[in-house]
Formats: sequence, structure tokens, C-alpha cells
Amino acid sequence: MAASAATVLATIASLGISSATVAATAQGQSADQFSNPLLLSGPDPWVTREGEFYYYMHTLGNRLAIWKTRDITNLRDAEQKTIWTPPPSGPNAQSIWAPELHRIDGKWYVYYTAAANGHDDDDHRGIFVLENDSADPLQGEWRDRGQIKTRYTGIDGTTFSHEGRRYFVYSPYVGPDSVLSISRMSDPVTLTGEEVILARPDQGWERQGGRQILEGPEFLLGPKGDLFLVYSASACWSDDYALGMLRAPAGSDPLNAAAWTKSRTPVFAKSRENSVFAPGHNGFFTSPDGKEHWIIYHANPGPDMKCTPKRAPRIQPFHFGADGAPVFGKPVSSDQKLRKPSA
Repeated sequence: MAASAATVLATIASLGISSATVAATAQGQSADQFSNPLLLSGPDPWVTREGEFYYYMHTLGNRLAIWKTRDITNLRDAEQKTIWTPPPSGPNAQSIWAPELHRIDGKWYVYYTAAANGHDDDDHRGIFVLENDSADPLQGEWRDRGQIKTRYTGIDGTTFSHEGRRYFVYSPYVGPDSVLSISRMSDPVTLTGEEVILARPDQGWERQGGRQILEGPEFLLGPKGDLFLVYSASACWSDDYALGMLRAPAGSDPLNAAAWTKSRTPVFAKSRENSVFAPGHNGFFTSPDGKEHWIIYHANPGPDMKCTPKRAPRIQPFHFGADGAPVFGKPVSSDQKLRKPSA
């Protein structure tokens, strides 16, 4: 039987059939379907698409790695490479969290959170940057560009370009709160001008789990030109960890805090009936043909599972409503079969 199994596997490999396709068929899924989660572990997931490839990252704690695949639903078979390990000492020596990979002006940048050795606490966390000139982020040399010089200590840095200007948003620690703050960037590693606080955790649903937290901000441009920042609210160890949203009308200055309005309730939250708890730390991407919008996020498959590596990456499509705002719906069940992003 062992020889027979080996023959079957060899035949599968020779035909270019992935193990995920075989598993999907065994589970009653067609080749163009998938189900969540994409991996059994993957806190703080991030995905970006460049050409025909998706590049994926998530929090590993002690290193930074990139997955490369043509099929984002098949991360289990994706090529993976560790691109950086932290130094034994210094301001970015431990707790390597929330990496994001961005393609900017022909170069790759990874923004990540880290803490200083000997001081694994909020007072010693910041956002750091790596840079790579290679066309393929799994190749070439990754250079340490140091720490983003933010006003406060904080986590979860992201960047976006709007109307020819680049911005940086992160979650700084301001008193007892984690808030959302924005700055202009003169280049992908340098802040310039005033740092503006856009939102504070002033709603009850942003204060679950014993902390007042807004974190993981991600930019989304609406089809009518509206600006959106979708963020995670409450403590990650709470089942009520959820997504909130800021919105600014088309033509707004992103640095004008008064231009942004906050959703009164979460825009994406736990679903007991679908066994999805603490959904959050999202990102956005489009299908290969550019026609579909997708959200990636992590979640727990059961209640009271806290903030551990058991949080797993999930994706599902979303759309924009008549008012131009994104409509995310509910987190889908692991039993639900979804159609893969359209090619």
C-alpha cells in the first residue's frame, strides 16, 4: 500500500495537481472552490498582489517570512521564504508583529512592529522598515531602514498614496488608549509635518476586554472617491474584537481629523452561528482580473480562545453599497464553500 500511495503522489505531482486540490476534491469541493481558514495559524495576515502573484505575510513573532503563490486560497502549498530575523539586541529585537509588504516606486518595503530587547512592553514598541530593490521580494537583499520616527510609541503601521501624496497611519499609545494617527511621508521611510490623531476608542464596542484599543488601520478607496480607514477595535483577547470604520468624503484632506466620521457600530463582528470569533486585523486585495474586492482577516473558530497563534487567516469577497461604502457582511463559516477569486 505504501508503494501504491507513493505512485499516486508521484502521478499527482507530475500532473501539476496541488495537494490542496486533492484535499478539496476529497471534501466535496470543486477545483474553483475553497473554504476558510487558509492556514491553521496566521495572526495579523496581510496580502498584496503584484502581477500574477500574491504575496502573503503574518505575525510569526521571531522572524519575517513571505509566502508567494498564484492562488491565494492555496497558501498551504505556497513557496515560503524567511527574509529577515531580528538582531539579538536593539530596538527591534523581539515581538515581531503585523508585517505589511508594499510595492512603492519600484521597490519593496516591509513595515513591521517590534520591541526592544529587555523591554517587551508598550513603552518600547515601534514600527520599523525593510527595503528591497529586487522585482521579486523573495529575491535580492533586504536592508534595514530603521525605525519610523513617530511621535509616540505604537504598533501596526501602514502606508497609502492618495492624490499624489503618501501617508502613514499607525496605532500609537496615548495615555490609556490606543488611537489612530496619521502623518504625511516625504518618502517611504520618513515622516514629515504634523502627526494628527484621527480617532480615539470612545465607543463601548471599542473597549471590550478591559482595554481601549483602536489598531490595525487599513486604507480603502471607495468607488465614488470616498476615503475609508478600516481598523480593529477592543482587545485582541476579547471575542468582541471587531472592525470599525472611518470615512472621509471625496476630496477631503486625509490630515483633517474633522473630515472623518466613525461608524457607530462595528462593520464586521463575530458570528456565533458561523463559529467565527474575534475577527479583525484585516487587509484588502482584488482578484486577478481586478473585478472583485476581497478582505483578509484573522479569527478564532471558537469562543474564549484569546490572542494566540490559533488565530487563522480567512478571506471573503465584499462589495460597495449604493452609498459608496464597503459592505462586508458576516464572517463566513468554515463549512461554507466559496468561489475562488475570479481570474
